[in-house]
Amino acid sequence: VEVSAGGFHGRKVSLWELLFSTYVSEAKRQELLGQVRAGSLALDALARLLTILIEEAVERSSKVKFTGLRRQVTASDLVDSGIIDKDTLADLVQGSKTVQEVTEMASVKRYLDGTGCIAGVLVPSKADPAKMEKMSIYQAMWKGILRQGTALVLLEAQAATGFVVDPLNNKKLSVDEAVSSGLVGSELHEKLLSAERAVTGYTDPYTGDQISLFQAMKKELIVKEHGIRLLEAQIATGGIIDPVHSHRLPVEGAYRRGFFDQEMNQILSDPDDDTKGFFDPNTHENLTYMQLLRRCVPDPDTGLYFLNI
Repeated sequence: VEVSAGGFHGRKVSLWELLFSTYVSEAKRQELLGQVRAGSLALDALARLLTILIEEAVERSSKVKFTGLRRQVTASDLVDSGIIDKDTLADLVQGSKTVQEVTEMASVKRYLDGTGCIAGVLVPSKADPAKMEKMSIYQAMWKGILRQGTALVLLEAQAATGFVVDPLNNKKLSVDEAVSSGLVGSELHEKLLSAERAVTGYTDPYTGDQISLFQAMKKELIVKEHGIRLLEAQIATGGIIDPVHSHRLPVEGAYRRGFFDQEMNQILSDPDDDTKGFFDPNTHENLTYMQLLRRCVPDPDTGLYFLNI
């Protein structure tokens, strides 16, 4: 039969291929096959039914969109990236699962929202030293609790993993919003905008295309050591960010799209002092972002990660 919708557009396909396509759920497939075997559904009627089913499903799937880091993400892109499987897409298209239900699945949430960065610090309260006070990274720097260099790399890691975090109000802000709201000072604006390009994309000066952090490193648009620090922070908080599609990727998907390679994987899997770009103010050790993140405590109310100082 000829179907004028979806991936089948403009070509003839077998009924078998239509039956086992993404657009037909497992339950519907079994129901139709059962009717054919029982002789209650003729093949020409099956063809008409499948054609209608698929055309309706394609129309619905074009409306199935998820909230990405900076823009909407289509369900089909999540399939291409290996974040959801074809059965889940079929469930979405058939209406047996909602976008909200799929977004809340742990295997999906980490790639759309991330798993959480180092949001702030906890320091003994001056009023009651037995209690800990939450503080933003910039506030801790301003009060002399964190060195400027230490605070800057932590803020850059926030910007490069999605958003600058306001830990007192549990808000995620773009760099521009963070500066205009006073969460961070304007003296850090340019440096944090540069780190944020790991999320929004770097511009290839030769083609004008938006490219990823790793691709920008390969083209020497960003210093390698700086790039490694930001890339490692992305991986530690859920996965490498695809700036074009505005979500994180599983490592295999990142390999496939050229956002990662074996050499970089080796560098990050076996870190030496050159790639341990984060300073622990308590022990004075140089650590990877993952190691420093593991030393943080989650806030019981918000789930945000705080470094005890």
